[in-house]
This record gives sequence, structure tokens and C-alpha cells, in this order.
Amino acid sequence: MSAEPLRRTGIGDEAAPDLPGQLAAIRRLGWQEIELRTVDGVWLADLAPDRLRLDGIEVVCLASRIGNWSRPISTPLAADLAELDRLIEHCHRLDCRYVRIMSYPNDGLPESSWRRRVIDRTRVLAKLAESAGIVLLHENCSGWAGSSAANMLQLLSEVDSPALKLLFDTGNGISAGYDAYQVLTQIVEHVAHVHVKDALAGPVYTVPGAGEARVADCLRLLLEHGYTGSLSLEPHLSLVPHESLRTTGDQAESFHQAGLALETLLHNEMSGRAATR
Repeated sequence: MSAEPLRRTGIGDEAAPDLPGQLAAIRRLGWQEIELRTVDGVWLADLAPDRLRLDGIEVVCLASRIGNWSRPISTPLAADLAELDRLIEHCHRLDCRYVRIMSYPNDGLPESSWRRRVIDRTRVLAKLAESAGIVLLHENCSGWAGSSAANMLQLLSEVDSPALKLLFDTGNGISAGYDAYQVLTQIVEHVAHVHVKDALAGPVYTVPGAGEARVADCLRLLLEHGYTGSLSLEPHLSLVPHESLRTTGDQAESFHQAGLALETLLHNEMSGRAATR
């Protein structure tokens, strides 16, 4: 059994708005990777490349606004293509393979038209990603495909590209009203990246393992299926980006405590697996 079964990382702006603070939070946990979303409140696609000095920390994924809560299906595709072009440049400079996307909130269309537009758009984006040598990760969050495992699998099937895989977030089911663990059982073979958060109904966000998202069960299932990607901490304890919410607590400390809780859960799961061998 490997002593380091899965790489651990975190979305930096959950720990601090500025990049030095984000990197310090990752190092404090003893981790070596970071996932980037915003720096000083500016999304990655809007940042100049010289703003991103990582000082030896590897970048595992870049978050985009493509298909997220701010861009319904009526948004011109040109906005997403321009954003992806800029993120591809960042990926090449940072030696990063993954870009996170979603699949567009509806804007009054019939479900069939919404579905078709999402699939068509994602196919165009995936072709651009494939030609650039990167992979788009669709998250179980905003948009048509984020609402069910069946939709996620249909998106993968119809786009049919090696440049499109799934990102699974353990806590998104709490706010969306579905059992994320049950979704994971259906999509686990296609998951290339994992966000870790936990929450009670409301949602009221907690450290991993203290809520109702079945985080430990999700980790166990991923390990059983040979998952080898990263676990990326996104605790939402001090920052909820789509609600523009920042709490008054110590952002870096809450991130650190969430990271320690994730380490404990993962250690327990790996110890349990070792004991049954």
C-alpha cells in the first residue's frame, strides 16, 4: 500500500484571496499541488501570465466560468471560446492539464433544446481542448448535465472526446437536493478529478466528515475503483463564490482545519483497506 495513495490539493482562493496566501495555505498542509480559480478576486482567464508565480507548487487544474452559474445557455459561445483560449495559454505555461467547466443553466428553453445546445457547445469546446492537449472536466454543478448521472453520461457519450472527463464534487448534492454518493456509483469510472466539501442541509458547510455528504463513503468508493487523481479541497467555510459570500472568520485557518479533516478521513479509509487485506 502506498503511503501517499492520492494527491491532495485545494482551490487556493478558498484559503486566501492573494496568491502568496494561497500557496502558504497549501504548504502549511504539506501538499504540493494547487487548483486555481481567482487571484485577488480576478478569474484566471482575466489574469496576465506574469501574475502566476507558483514557486515550486504544481497547478493541477484551472477553474473557468464556462457553463457556470454566471453564463446561462443564452450566453454567446464566443465568450467561452475566448476564455478557453486564454486558459489554454495558462495551461501550457503552467504545465497544467485540466480546465473545469459546467454545462450552462437554462434560460427559458425547452429541455430538449437546452440539452442539444449544451451538447453542441461542449463538443466545440472539447475539440479546441483536444487540439491544445488539455482536458475539460465537467463538474456536477450548474447546468444541464450537472443535474443527474444520466445527463453526465449522455454528455460524455455524445461529445465522445478524450478531452472531456468528469469532475465529481462530494458536497454539491446537498445544495442541489440529490445524493451525491449515489451519483458517484454511476459515474465513478469517468471521474478524473474530485472536489471535497461537506455540508448539512441548508446548506451549512462543515469540515469534511462532519456533514451529510457521505464524504468517507465517496472516498472509499473512489479507492475501491482505483481512482488515482487528486482530492481538491473546496470547503466553502469562508468563501462561497457563486453567492459572493465571505464570512468574517479566519479564512486561512478554516481552510487548514478542513484540510486536516480531509487528511484524517483519507488516513482512516486507507487504514481500513489495509486491515482487510
